[in-house]
This record gives sequence, C-alpha cells and structure tokens, in this order.
Amino acid sequence: MYVAVKGGERAIEESYLALARARRGDTALPELSIAQIREQMPLAVARVMTEGSLYDRDLAALAIKQASGDLLEAVFLLRAYRTTLPRLLSTLPLDTSKMTIERRISSTFKDVPGGQVLGATYDYTQRLLDFSLAAESGLQVADAPQQPAPAAAAAVREDSRSRVMPRVLDFLNREGLIQQEPVPEGDPAPGDLTREPLAFPAQRDIRLQNLARADEGFVLAMAYSTQRGYANTHPFAGEIRHGKVAVEVVPEELGFAIEIGDIDITECQMVNQFSGSHTEAACFTRGYGLTFGYNERKAMAMGLMDRSLRCEELGEEAVAPAQMAEFVLYHSDNVEASGFLQHLKLPHYVDFQSELNLVRALRRQTAEAAGAAESAAEAQLPEAPASDRQKAA
Repeated sequence: MYVAVKGGERAIEESYLALARARRGDTALPELSIAQIREQMPLAVARVMTEGSLYDRDLAALAIKQASGDLLEAVFLLRAYRTTLPRLLSTLPLDTSKMTIERRISSTFKDVPGGQVLGATYDYTQRLLDFSLAAESGLQVADAPQQPAPAAAAAVREDSRSRVMPRVLDFLNREGLIQQEPVPEGDPAPGDLTREPLAFPAQRDIRLQNLARADEGFVLAMAYSTQRGYANTHPFAGEIRHGKVAVEVVPEELGFAIEIGDIDITECQMVNQFSGSHTEAACFTRGYGLTFGYNERKAMAMGLMDRSLRCEELGEEAVAPAQMAEFVLYHSDNVEASGFLQHLKLPHYVDFQSELNLVRALRRQTAEAAGAAESAAEAQLPEAPASDRQKAA
C-alpha cells in the first residue's frame, strides 16, 4: 500500500502529535478503552477481523482505537501486524454443522429441525433513534419491549444451543436437488492469499478468500447489482447461521486432532436458480459466504458474488461486471485501493510541471493557429467597390 510519508522530518513529527491529540479528543472525558470497543462495538470488530484476515478481538479493537474509528485504516493496521506473525500450524476445515448456535434462520423453509433462532439482530427494529442510549444511566425507554428475565433468557439460549442444528441445505443434498460439492481427490491444500499474490485464472478457494478480505461496501454493491439484473442470479437465503465453532489442529507429535479454541463466525448458504441440460437433471446451484464474528450482510453478499463468479464453470456467459473475476477480485481489496488512491497525496511536482508546460504550449499553438486563421480570412475578403468606400468616407 502506498503511504504518504514524504516531507520534512519535523513536519512529520508534528503531524504525529496532532494525530494523537485528535484521536484522544476532549481530555475531560474518559478515554475509550480496548475492552469497551471489543464488547460494545462487536460489528465493527468483526468487520476489521474479517477484512484484516486475523481473528483477534483485542487486536482488532486496538486497531479501531488507533485508527480513530476509520475501519479501513484499522484493517490496514491489522494486516500489517499479521505479516509479522509466524505460521505455526494449519487448522482443519471448520465443521459448521456442529456450530453452537446464536442465530439461525432460513428463508427457504419455514419449519426446519431446530427451528428458526432469531437471536440478536437489527432486522426487526424500527430504525428509530433510541435517545435513552444517550443517557449515562442506561435506563430503558418506558414503552420499550420487555425483555425476559435473565434466568428465562439464559434457559432459552441454553435450549437453542443444546439442540442439533443440521444444515438446511442437507435436505436438498439428500434428494439431489442442489449441486453437489464433493471434496476434490486428494483434498489439496487451499491457496493462501496472505502469502501469494492474486493470479488468474483464480480457483474458487482463492476467490472466496478474496471476497472474505474484500471491502464490505464493494462486495455489497456488486451483490446488489446481481439482484437488479446485472447477472443471471435469483437467490434465496437457504440458511444463515451465526455462532461458535471449534478450531482444530493436528500437531505432528500427536498425529490426531485437538481443539485449540472456539471462534465466532457467520455462515451463509445462498440457493440460486435451476441449472440443467439434456444430460444433467435440473438442480439448484449455490453460493457460499463466511466471515469472522457477526456479519450477516457481508456473508450474504459473499454468497451472491461467489455464485456470480462461478458462471463459467456452470456454463454461463460472463456479461455483467459481477461475473468478471478480474474486475471484481482486483478492485475489491480496500487496502490496495485506498493506497493507490492516497498515493496521489505524495509529491508530484515534476510530473505536474511537465503537464503544465504541455498545456501552456498547446494553448499557445491554439492561439497562434487561431490568429493565423483570422489573418488568412481577412486577406481573402474582397475589396469593397469605390462607391462604397466613398459612402463610408
């Protein structure tokens, strides 16, 4: 990423001090702590972890604080720190069918084993400002919906987590109604965009990594374009689930898998339109999205874009921007895009002077050509008759 670092050393030091003062704000107010950001801004933390390719809530919260709330800058800080970490082990694939459910919904089936678990979501709120949040007492608005007693709420959460929550798309899988996705022969290790640069043609594992790290706004806009007709997709949210999943590794000295912890993730399975031919029976296709933390919007947009970028392997023509892998993948990285944009703040004095001299020269040529044309036009005018000249006199 390009970073504007040119300039006098003293000026840069003063800029550091000015930035520190701006970040701290009014010193009469308590300083925002890392724990407060981590616990009270979980959606921002989830986005920074996902696009920064590093699952660590404390480091993501620290990056948000250091970046004064600029999430793109926080992603850059987290990625930069990630490059300093050694690679100790690779984890086994996450088994999301064993997820400890916090939220799980499906728009394709009303009644699914385990039920619909609404969880904590803004989907059903009225999007009205809650001014009670501005009160330091934290008292609830009088007419706000009554929350269940802590014991009852805990019992509901425990009940939902203890149930078996099979994937909704497994029902379609069993009937052969959705495209199968078997593990490739030999189960090759996926690529790693954090260590190898993006190259084309990009396989699906690389595309999904790129979409997970991509700027949420960009992916959302591209996904929205597919819904408006700029790609051949007609999606249904097959299943969206959020919760905790165990992370497992296989140490060489042990030779078997052990759990090293749990992480919060959001997973989305999109079901798309029919596909089939004279030789293949019609079936649904799918798109997949997965993010760190609770980030449904990004996971859903990923699912739409994953399906759009599979157009060629599904025998479809790439006619829309959202179906063009090079366009989408090259321009989705917010750190790279921001760097290339902000490098315009670096000194370009010599380049601009050359452009300025060129424009001035062109304007002189234009003026000279206009003057010459005017002189030629005057020289070609016929002389007025003598009687007219006498009248004019």
